[in-house]
Amino acid sequence: MALEVLRDPRLKQIQWRDLCDLSRKDVIFEVLIPVPWLIASLALAYYGWWLLALGASFMFFLCGLRQVHNAYHYAVGLSRKGHEYLMFALSIIMLGSMHAVQWAHLRHHKHCMDDEDVEAMSARMKWWQAILLGPRFPYLLHKTALQRGKPRIRRWIIAELIGNAVFIGLVFFVWDSAVLEFHVIAMAIGQSLTAFFAVWTVHHDCDRSFHIARTIRHKFKSIITYSMFYHVEHHLFPAVPTRRLHILADRLDEVTPDLAAKMVF
Repeated sequence: MALEVLRDPRLKQIQWRDLCDLSRKDVIFEVLIPVPWLIASLALAYYGWWLLALGASFMFFLCGLRQVHNAYHYAVGLSRKGHEYLMFALSIIMLGSMHAVQWAHLRHHKHCMDDEDVEAMSARMKWWQAILLGPRFPYLLHKTALQRGKPRIRRWIIAELIGNAVFIGLVFFVWDSAVLEFHVIAMAIGQSLTAFFAVWTVHHDCDRSFHIARTIRHKFKSIITYSMFYHVEHHLFPAVPTRRLHILADRLDEVTPDLAAKMVF
């Protein structure tokens, strides 16, 4: 039976609602988390240290994914409109429409790993196939969201794609900035690798009923990945912000240790 794990009676024993409350300090941290890496990336590119800049861009993209992933579930600590505008801003900075990805991601939670789950298509592939899926993956997410999303979502998607077109046009045809051109290219590469890094890594060789996602348990691995790989915890309690998932993981281990059987790395 699909998503049988969500009906596991043991989950009712786990306290999680207290983890959803974020302090003002927490909210500020979550809003600003990718900014240092973006500044570092642009500064390193400005001085021509392209390889180091690419590494900083990777970290910015990872932090951006963490931030927008929380925004998909309205778990950054902002108002409802604040989350919508945050997704819009990240759409321009990271390329693509984050509202399109939000539509696909929320559907992913509802239809995890089944045939209706567009987001998880790469999880059913081998690792190299997930990488080769490349730019076709975000294209399919956007196409499906535009075709099947409600009018409100479609309006956001169209606005974000127009914003992308304007930004890219300015970068390459008006501003003549090598630094910003580098940033756009780096973000395009990041988007082309999301099928592997954001989906395959946390869902490959999982099933549709019980072990639906992977996780981590090593503190250092959690730190260097900004807690993005506590994925089974996220699927069980998606309202819990990323910064609290390590606490949720400890609570899960006390009641349902078997759910952490599959590790990301």
